[in-house]
Amino acid sequence: MNFNGLGVAMITPFDYKGKVDYDSLPPIVENIISGGADYLVLMGTTSEVPCLSSEEKKNIIKVVSEVNQNRIPMIIGIGGNNTSGVITEIIQTDLSFFGAILSVSPYYNKPSQQGIYSHFSKIAKNSPLPIIVYNVPSRTGSSVNPSTFIRLCKNNENIYAIKESSGDLSNAKEIINKSSSEIQVISGDDAMTLPMILAGGVGTISVLANALPKPIVNLFNHVKNGNLNEAYHLNHSLMDIIRLLFEEGNPVGIKGLLELMGTCTKKVRLPLVSASSDLVSKMEEVLKNSIFKISGN
Repeated sequence: MNFNGLGVAMITPFDYKGKVDYDSLPPIVENIISGGADYLVLMGTTSEVPCLSSEEKKNIIKVVSEVNQNRIPMIIGIGGNNTSGVITEIIQTDLSFFGAILSVSPYYNKPSQQGIYSHFSKIAKNSPLPIIVYNVPSRTGSSVNPSTFIRLCKNNENIYAIKESSGDLSNAKEIINKSSSEIQVISGDDAMTLPMILAGGVGTISVLANALPKPIVNLFNHVKNGNLNEAYHLNHSLMDIIRLLFEEGNPVGIKGLLELMGTCTKKVRLPLVSASSDLVSKMEEVLKNSIFKISGN
């Protein structure tokens, strides 16, 4: 699977009682697809996957796949800090809708680089789909070093992509400079999208694109067409809303924005708490004074 362009880390909408709002999923999916996204990412950080039951996960996948109708590829998040448990989940999950698995680096245990290497190698050997290594040290407590990822790629044919969310562009540059052209580096941070693709990354997995996919697609198009001044201007105009998205955590911010747009409620499940009225007001003010309409054009 090719991971070029815009992937969207989908939210899970809840009603005000905290139940999954399955009716709000179709318009979210349609907005993402009509906005020009290249693929969907389900069951990742933004979906609040640790707070979803197995039955809810199955139902969400069913609804999204029925709306998508194979128009764009889908990726599923399956990861954890218990290697055998991750493998069991991969084996037991219906993967027929998906083109790849996004798997987060083990958290809490704080494994060594050899431990990280062994973890992903064992998962890769038991996975029927390509594995995207997800490096997000701010959440896991440890980082996948570039040398570890490059070694994984050399020794596992179904590992050839990394979602790089360390915030350190030098990690991505080292991977790109020392790897073959088949290796794909994906930005996992909306604020790093432009620097990442200019450094040689293939795309981004975006949170913002749940609400505003079109500006990010336009950003890619500007770079592709060599219109770097337009790309810089557009990127600069996105920074205020991106900053607010993460001010109270993810997916708290994006759900606040989606409620502002009338798409779904801002409800999240504990231990997260919903976006403050102050944050939503600041988002409304930014959008009012920006080049973007609330529709995402």
